[in-house]
Amino acid sequence: MPELPEVETVRRSLAPLVAGREITHVTVRERRLRRPVPATFETRLRGHRFGAIERRGKYLLFELDCPDILLVHLGMSGSLSLRDNTAPPLRHDHVIFDLDRSESLCFNDPRRFGVVRLGVIDDLEELRNVGPDPMTMNRSVDEWRSQVRHRRTPIKTLLMDQTFIAGIGNIYANEILFQAGIRPRRMAARLTRQELGHLDEAMHSVLARAVDLGGSSISDFRNIDGKLGYFQIHHAVYDRAGDACPRCDTAVRKITLGGRSTFYCRSCQR
Repeated sequence: MPELPEVETVRRSLAPLVAGREITHVTVRERRLRRPVPATFETRLRGHRFGAIERRGKYLLFELDCPDILLVHLGMSGSLSLRDNTAPPLRHDHVIFDLDRSESLCFNDPRRFGVVRLGVIDDLEELRNVGPDPMTMNRSVDEWRSQVRHRRTPIKTLLMDQTFIAGIGNIYANEILFQAGIRPRRMAARLTRQELGHLDEAMHSVLARAVDLGGSSISDFRNIDGKLGYFQIHHAVYDRAGDACPRCDTAVRKITLGGRSTFYCRSCQR
C-alpha cells in the first residue's frame, strides 16, 4: 500500500500539471470501489477547475473552484496518471477526468480498495481522525513523552496508528525504528527521552529521504509517469530477513507483530 512518501511523490508530481485545469467531462467506469462512487459524482465535478493539491497522511485532497474537495486514497494498488484523452482506457481505469488541452487524469486501481470521493472538507469522515503529519510536525521530546507515557503498546504499532501519526505504514515504521536503534516490540511508554529524540530525528530523516527518492516501489506503486521509486534500494531492514545488517553484519530478523511482517537487527536495535 502506498505510504506517505509515495503519496507525497504523486502530489508533488501532479500538482503543477493540473492546477487551473478545467474538468470538461467525468467518466466513472467502475463505481464499486472501497466506497461506492455515487451517481451524482460526474455532474458535480463537470465544468469546475482544479486548484492546489494537498495531502493529509495518505489522502490526496484536490481543491476545486467550489466548496467541494476531491478526496483520493490510492488504497493498495491505486495510481493516478495524466494521459492524452484520445488514448483508449486501460483495463482498471475506474474514474477518468477529462481536462482541457486534450488530457485526462485517470484513476486506475486493479484491487479496487481505493477511494474517490467528493464533498465539503468538514463533512469527509475519512479525515476526522487523521493524526498530525510527520513531515511537518515539530514535537519536542517533552511532547513526545507526554504522548506515549501511557501507551502500553509496541512502538511500531503506535507509529502505524493513523490517529497518532498520519501516513506511516509498515515499510517506514521498520526503517524508522532501525535508524533510531529501537526494537519494534518495545513498549512505547518505556522509551527514554533520549530514545524519543532519536525516534523523532529518524522519522523526519527517513521520510524526507524516501520522498527525495520517489518513494518505494515494492509491488504496484508507480509515479504519475509510470516511473518506479528508488527508496527500496536503500531499505536497511524491510523485507531483508537473513541479510546482513548494514551496520554490524548481524542477520536481519523477521517476526510478526500486529499481523504484519516486522524486520529488525537484534544487535543495533535495543
